[in-house]
Amino acid sequence: MARSQAALKVVAPASNSTQRIVDSIVEAIVERRLMPGTKLAEAQIGSLFDVSRTVVRQALNQLSRDRLVTLEPARGAFVAQPGIDEARQVFEARQLIEAGVVRELCARITPAQVAELRAHLKHEREAVARTDVSGRTRLLADFHVVLARLLGNEVLAQLLADLLSRSSLISLMYQSAHSAEASQAEHVAIVDALEKRDARAAARLMAQHLHSVEHNLRLDPRSTDLAKALRR
Repeated sequence: MARSQAALKVVAPASNSTQRIVDSIVEAIVERRLMPGTKLAEAQIGSLFDVSRTVVRQALNQLSRDRLVTLEPARGAFVAQPGIDEARQVFEARQLIEAGVVRELCARITPAQVAELRAHLKHEREAVARTDVSGRTRLLADFHVVLARLLGNEVLAQLLADLLSRSSLISLMYQSAHSAEASQAEHVAIVDALEKRDARAAARLMAQHLHSVEHNLRLDPRSTDLAKALRR
């Protein structure tokens, strides 16, 4: 069991390194540190994570399958730039899924689960108050995945997490003027309805919340530095 960190690094399977890169890039997207259109240079990523270009390619291929990265022949990999039609389709999918999530949750939510949601809301509120942009962005997105996980359906939770990652890309490219404070308040209202087991109100509030976020999107592409975004 007593193995040096260096030894662990040598024997770590490539799949672990691949997932580490995938997780870091997804996190950077969700926290708005990686912008749509950013070039993901294989050599640079390999250097940052101390892995071979083969491992980097495996990670980029996985992200490409998830539609978070675009692979262009002779040009390389880039953070995806979703079009307006795709943006609308992503939010339409979220509307259909998340309305069902809160309706189902209203029928079975427990006091302990309400307490878990209240604790999450507290962390959201604190992140918003201290202007922790990356923290509040992650927490506001995670709220929706937490709702799905409370149903005990990991497949649904993962599907929603994937949609949230794509939503983050869309919000980066079509920058939202919708404030974090407003989103946080809307989350509170949704939890209030869940605690009352008011399925109709919960579904309506979720639909209004997602519509509000989508409505306030506007085109505002920017660029970022890859090393700065991925370095912790």
